[in-house]
Amino acid sequence: MGMVEILASIDREISTLQRARALLAAGAGGGRKRGRPSKSSALVKALTKEPAKKRKKRNLSPEGRKRIAEAQKRRWEANRKAAAGAR
Repeated sequence: MGMVEILASIDREISTLQRARALLAAGAGGGRKRGRPSKSSALVKALTKEPAKKRKKRNLSPEGRKRIAEAQKRRWEANRKAAAGAR
């Protein structure tokens, strides 16, 4: 890696840091305001936040689905009996 590439890399890093500093300084003007956040604060969050990890989808087995359905039917029956007894 030659000196020209190193200097170019340093210049890119400096410009990135200057943009981040400008965004942070713009957001540090005062307390939180009501309403929609400004674009600068959204950019700061976008620059500093890591990408969200995708969650693995959870599947329900047919047996589990049947157990849940039966339990719900028992709850409905108990509610019907309680409502009939209250009349």
